[in-house]
Amino acid sequence: MPALNQFFKKLFASSSATQDSDAFFENLRNQEYSILDEQGQTYLDFTGGNLYARSQVMEHQKLLLGNVLGNPHSTNPTSKKATELVEATRARVLDFFRAGSDYTCIFTQNASGAMKIVGESYPFGNTSSMVLLSDNHNSVNGIREFCRKKGGRIEYVPVNFEDLQINENQLDKQLRENAGGENSLFAMPGQSNVSGVKHSLSWIEKAQKLGYDVLLDAAALVPSTRLDLSVWKPDFVSVSFYKIFGYPTGIGCLLVRNSVFHKLQKPWFAGGTVTLVSVVSQDRFLAGGHERYEDGTINYNNIPAIKIGLDYIDGIGMERINARVSHLIQYLTRGLKELRHSNGQPLVKIFGPEGFENRGGNIILNFFDPDGEKHGFEEIEEMANRENISIRSGCFCNPGIDEINNCLTTEEISRYFTSRDQGNYYDMIRFLGKMRGATRISVGIASTERDLDRFIRFTASLKEKKAGRLSMAA
Repeated sequence: MPALNQFFKKLFASSSATQDSDAFFENLRNQEYSILDEQGQTYLDFTGGNLYARSQVMEHQKLLLGNVLGNPHSTNPTSKKATELVEATRARVLDFFRAGSDYTCIFTQNASGAMKIVGESYPFGNTSSMVLLSDNHNSVNGIREFCRKKGGRIEYVPVNFEDLQINENQLDKQLRENAGGENSLFAMPGQSNVSGVKHSLSWIEKAQKLGYDVLLDAAALVPSTRLDLSVWKPDFVSVSFYKIFGYPTGIGCLLVRNSVFHKLQKPWFAGGTVTLVSVVSQDRFLAGGHERYEDGTINYNNIPAIKIGLDYIDGIGMERINARVSHLIQYLTRGLKELRHSNGQPLVKIFGPEGFENRGGNIILNFFDPDGEKHGFEEIEEMANRENISIRSGCFCNPGIDEINNCLTTEEISRYFTSRDQGNYYDMIRFLGKMRGATRISVGIASTERDLDRFIRFTASLKEKKAGRLSMAA
């Protein structure tokens, strides 16, 4: 986009040197995200949702005000213009991920919608296996229900308790022991949405060589790491675009490797997904390619904003973003680990690896009082809310990591589920007598060291404070 090109020329010129990362991102903050400082907001929930830049919104507004766009399912002039913009965006997505002609891009409502397509369309059978890391988002965990109902096996592979990284021996063992069945699926995240651990993408090829199709949940990975599909070739990739650049929400995509596209068997049809339907004979012909899975009318007004967002990210440079996020998460982690009560007891425990080479831009932690008692995460979040600090608390739709970190055994969890027909988070806490949940802090493109200093000062304010135990009392 010409306007974005002019913006980046101006931004680079306003920095003392283009290689000065602090100056570059300070200028970016001032020009694109100044509302944070104007409103006194400290935003540390980038894994929950990235922030949109001012220029993205303005560029999209200009596009909408300068064109008349109609429903793409037609050949009229407004429909053709919308189709042109949507297909240009589709091509841009494939280019951004360096997918070439090897993949098809299916627009979805979000990453969860992308995974649902895989779950309901993948041809699981009674000889199938689905192997998953215990570190998976619930939108991936939910696919197991489709496999189970068709008679397949479900196998979870634990991550290491010490550092939350892949237990390589266990994963290799489970993949080999469950190989050989027809239509088996291995599902993994590129980066944990909870701990920030980056899992090795080398397992994609290892699993494929054993006969598995591979689903890569890339939602937490791609906001700060380049996913190059000319190097790594998972069969299915799920993405949410607002996680990368904030605007618009409500659009994701499923990237399907063309060599396995034929395997997906759509169990129903909707408007826009068929070429012919008969009521009299109850027959139908499904559309081919991406149209088969884009149910109803696609979000044609907002999809062009995806191209604007990708242009924005490429204008900054993913490698530059990656280096910045890595620097900030190290700065934050080291600052928090230095905090101690007067008796030497640490204020926080950060879960995950000690090093940073396999970490992304998010961490999870618990907070402790001088006696080593854990502060409830609601207590922490309520205090942060009063300070205009946005963090995220809970289990983050990733029960596997929470069960590991809170030392919940299979026996305990099974006993709870078999003891009742319904339950919830607080009911489980009362039943087990154990805390669940944690606090997640995540940094991103708009973060600065002063944001992190503010959170470190906030954490330091907990020195000598007794835990309120709000979680256990609820």
